[in-house]
Amino acid sequence: MDWDQGAVTSLAGGAGSAGSASTNSNYDLTRRCVSFLRGFREDTTFVYRQQLTSHVRRSHLLLEIELRDLTSYDAELGDMLLTKPATMLPLLETAAATVAKGSTSHIQVVLKSASLESLRLRDIHATQVNRLVKVPGIIISASKVRAKCMSVMVQCKTCGHTKKLPCPNAFSGVQLPRSCERQAENQGEGALQSDACAKDSYIIVPDKCEYVDQQTLKLQESPEVVPTGEMPRNLLLSCDRYLVDRAPPGTRVSILGISSVFNSGAKRQVGAIAIRTPYLKVVGIEIDEEGAGRARAVFTPSEEEKFHEMARDPDLYEKLATSIAPSIYGDYTVNIKKAIACLLVGGSRKRLPDGMILRGDINVLLLGDPSTAKSQFLKFTEKVAPVGVYTSGKGSSAAGLTASVIKDAKGEFFLEGGAMVLADGGVVCIDEFDKMRESDRVAIHEAMEQQTISIAKAGITTILNSRASVLAAANPVFGRYDDMRSASDNIDLMSTILSRFDMIFIVRDIQDDARDRQMAAHVVKVHTNSLQAQDEKQGEIEPWLMKKFITYCRTRCAPRLGIEATQALQDFYVSVRDEVRTQTQEATIPITVRQLEALVRISESLAKMQLKPQATVEHVYEAIRMFRVSTMNAAKDGGTQGMFGGFHEKAQEVEASILRTVQIGTRVETHALYSKLESQGHNPNAIQRAIRGMVQKGSLKQMNQFKYVVRAI
Repeated sequence: MDWDQGAVTSLAGGAGSAGSASTNSNYDLTRRCVSFLRGFREDTTFVYRQQLTSHVRRSHLLLEIELRDLTSYDAELGDMLLTKPATMLPLLETAAATVAKGSTSHIQVVLKSASLESLRLRDIHATQVNRLVKVPGIIISASKVRAKCMSVMVQCKTCGHTKKLPCPNAFSGVQLPRSCERQAENQGEGALQSDACAKDSYIIVPDKCEYVDQQTLKLQESPEVVPTGEMPRNLLLSCDRYLVDRAPPGTRVSILGISSVFNSGAKRQVGAIAIRTPYLKVVGIEIDEEGAGRARAVFTPSEEEKFHEMARDPDLYEKLATSIAPSIYGDYTVNIKKAIACLLVGGSRKRLPDGMILRGDINVLLLGDPSTAKSQFLKFTEKVAPVGVYTSGKGSSAAGLTASVIKDAKGEFFLEGGAMVLADGGVVCIDEFDKMRESDRVAIHEAMEQQTISIAKAGITTILNSRASVLAAANPVFGRYDDMRSASDNIDLMSTILSRFDMIFIVRDIQDDARDRQMAAHVVKVHTNSLQAQDEKQGEIEPWLMKKFITYCRTRCAPRLGIEATQALQDFYVSVRDEVRTQTQEATIPITVRQLEALVRISESLAKMQLKPQATVEHVYEAIRMFRVSTMNAAKDGGTQGMFGGFHEKAQEVEASILRTVQIGTRVETHALYSKLESQGHNPNAIQRAIRGMVQKGSLKQMNQFKYVVRAI
């Protein structure tokens, strides 16, 4: 791409009087900038003078200026920085070098502003060109750091004449002189020698050029501000010097930059010569964080008082649960809503002394029949989560969920984050989880447990954060849940992915006359808008208030287990494993360390709702109850027994029998194979699971709609 040469012109600038131009000369402006840097102070501290001294002593040639400080010291300078930043920033850098007593001429000035109003990315128009703007969003891709010329040294091939050509703001290209300029500098003796110099005789001397680091980023709108039905928009960013490598993909940032344009040169169409592509020259990066990548929110004292009042309500847990998707009715939804409330608030993230991090986010899986409102739960969760990303499993690839390395038009590789990265600090809602390809589902294993995404592609090796809860919905293998089969046959998910969910709910559409009548009456009332009065009586929390309260809980509270709560969890863990050890004939599964950690997270989330610093025994008992009605119930049905062996070993025995019985290349009837294996004493469900697994691995191939199977390997 070819950057426009010269400074960007402002469409809003007007011609002033000669006296005004003289007053605002560069010398006068530089002098006033020096006065600001030397004279501005807070109480008795000279902020920028001390900052410069400290940074220069450490060879950290950076000066960070708060825009509000400059405006309060000199309002005219502050206004000029907003309207003509391309002119003012070089003057501020010159002033910084002067205040630093000439120790260096390259001190980078970086701006920050808490008071400047943020502008939506889709609201940046031509009227903002060459103005200072503040734009929030998510970094979705980042290029490698490159060397960019600040000034180019050129030399005449014929006579050796040298000349230094500046590259304004390190973005514009430079045009080499067509003819040698020695004659203009030496009118006498160099004239004849100049005549001998050919046209276009200047060449660049790379060793004598001055370089700075430069990086290209891509900023995208936050998912929660994209209008429904619209594609999220993105904008190119250019960072240099100390601003490079500040924001990896997936980071939520507020960018302070100069709205500019460049000639991309991508399309050489008639009439396109005057068309320019917008970009932001970054002059400041503010990372929105409560912990890197977390959604940040500013709360007023009245809001904080309101939240503490809500936390003191003994019925808050029930109110939060009933406020989640209030249009969804049914006795089976009560515990699901409570689980989603725990997921939204989350547990406490912990960093161990050895550097290992234990996740605090809760993952929930909804498995069940169609028409049980699973997708509606996901949609509502996306709406009230501080950061929410909704995706469908069928249309999601491994790269779209995690991260990908893409090549731009210039052949350079960019790292671009996927849904799990963009939802850092929030919730990822994955619908149709069972429809995903197995290879794509395996890609999120690391993101769900370690909450990082490791990339090693195209020479780019890095780790991205994906600290997000996962709320997934899936259907049984046969469309509806078949009570005549075990849950392991109804659920076609690997044990490795099931074990990463803290709570697993099996949602069934049970046929019951009284229940069906209540459900039908509720649905009809929803469609006739007669639920409003009833909802008010239940004391439900409005979605906007719930979203703020959840954000406040996540950013202001990080409870830990109390001593009594810790003992209660230990007793439960030991008792369940002892019970299984003495009753091995039952289908109940033992609780593992991963499930014990899930109980800890659920207990902490219940304490966090009440803004308490410690989780009590009551919180632990409720967490145990939630775990029993979700994952333990699914385990008793056999749904997760494959997670912990038992059924998996039986399927392996069946697979070994098939390999002994059927030779490579042999075709057998599926029914005959079933009958033979059953006659050998194998479990029918284990036979079905083993054959399906061998087909997925490619050991067996199905023919004629599974009427025959052929052993491939």
